[in-house]
Amino acid sequence: MKSYRKELWYHVKGRRGLVNITGDVEDCLRESGVQEGMVLVNAMHITASVFINDNESGLHKDYDEWLEKLAPHEPVDQYRHNLGEDNADAHMKRQVMGREVVVAITQGRMDFGPWEQIFYGEFDGGRNKRVLVKIIGE
Repeated sequence: MKSYRKELWYHVKGRRGLVNITGDVEDCLRESGVQEGMVLVNAMHITASVFINDNESGLHKDYDEWLEKLAPHEPVDQYRHNLGEDNADAHMKRQVMGREVVVAITQGRMDFGPWEQIFYGEFDGGRNKRVLVKIIGE
């Protein structure tokens, strides 16, 4: 069995943003040489997320608005975590959107349903953050 590991780095300039990382993960899959197996993709930061959904701008805007209603950034003093910080909302948004995804690999390709793509969700941006890609298989 083969094992492959790579860290991808992303920098979202604003506080929040979504980045389609499907192509980056496909590059990792090609580099790995794995034809049958699994790929794990996870955010290595507690204020960021990795998830699978449609690459449609209206949906992305809906996510941003919905998450801001669930866990609004301001006022920052509404959160106990924010004593000395201002990112409690980002932790909560990450909890809702999830930490990681696992995708089956068949014949050297990720097994996606129609429209599925992998996204990195940033909820406390402005600095470099990592995403782990771990691929195992034959």
